[in-house]
Amino acid sequence: MMRKALVVMTVLACALAISLACQSDEVPVDRSPLPTVAAPPYICDHIPLKAVELMTGVHNPLVRGYFDFTISEGLGAGGCAVYQREGERLKVLQISLTPGGYPGAVEEQIEDGALRLPEILPGVIGSYFKPSDSETNDAYALLVRGKAEISIQMEIGAAGRDNAADVLALMKLIAPKLLTDASAPSAKTETSPTPKKD
Repeated sequence: MMRKALVVMTVLACALAISLACQSDEVPVDRSPLPTVAAPPYICDHIPLKAVELMTGVHNPLVRGYFDFTISEGLGAGGCAVYQREGERLKVLQISLTPGGYPGAVEEQIEDGALRLPEILPGVIGSYFKPSDSETNDAYALLVRGKAEISIQMEIGAAGRDNAADVLALMKLIAPKLLTDASAPSAKTETSPTPKKD
């Protein structure tokens, strides 16, 4: 009986030791806020790698894409896709710049419960949100200035972080780099005409 109790105690002690060892191998979630200034190294020449790694939890990700600012009358277009390096190499993040921006799409998202982006640059309108039923910590942001549109689709975010705040912070970092002068509102659209007095 004594021997049986000793064997059970030894097995439990080993199981506890293995359990603690496995827990110490887990990488804790980095809850640091995203940088407030875009700094190298960059992916796709314009997206800060540090911000991407923090918000997705993927270090040294696989990256595909580029941006071309010489097309669409200077508005530019392009995209940057970020993938996990291990396993099925799932896409975790997609950033797109398109010359087909439509402010009404942003207003519709806000009416559906998305939060309004602060005015990152003059003449922009944007929204961001995280689905309430998300199982992959996904979050999204959309910004429009003139006909230029930037969208951030984080398909898989780092668990334990404020994923909506992360897409907002990334938009603040990349919008000034991706929006060209061609998308800026002209002086005619910024000011309304002065009414004539009779």
